[in-house]
Amino acid sequence: MGDGGGRELRVGEPAPDFELAGIDGATGAACTHSLREHRGTPVVLAFYPADSSPVCTRQLVSYTAGIAELAALDAVLLAISPQDVASHRDFAAAHGGFAFPLLSDTDKAVGRSYGIVGLLDLYRRSTFIIDADGVVAHAHRYLGPGLGYKPLAQIAGLVASIAG
Repeated sequence: MGDGGGRELRVGEPAPDFELAGIDGATGAACTHSLREHRGTPVVLAFYPADSSPVCTRQLVSYTAGIAELAALDAVLLAISPQDVASHRDFAAAHGGFAFPLLSDTDKAVGRSYGIVGLLDLYRRSTFIIDADGVVAHAHRYLGPGLGYKPLAQIAGLVASIAG
């Protein structure tokens, strides 16, 4: 796992709780989200390496365009990266906003608890689906630079399959 540390979280394990500051992606307003506040609802965690990078921008813009697919399943999407709240606000404003919160894991503690911090202490692009009971139902981590991402339609299909 390189010098990032942390153990890889596995499907079937309880998802580590967290509370992170961030912004409402649509309005830029400050917010705080925890995993526990979404208990009873499937949650998609989209860990991404950096605000304003080309792949991350395409990923979050495409997720915003397809958010209705998750909303139809009563699922919540939380996007998490190591940049601070001010960076998130600038990133969202530059792209007309996002349809979900952008949360700041500046010390990478949440990333480490999910096992997605890799070589050189960098975030690996990763997607987790947490079921309504707070258990990891799906985990996908890109190796290396993660130049692709899991399409939202595919994520929504996985959420639908775990929701029963």
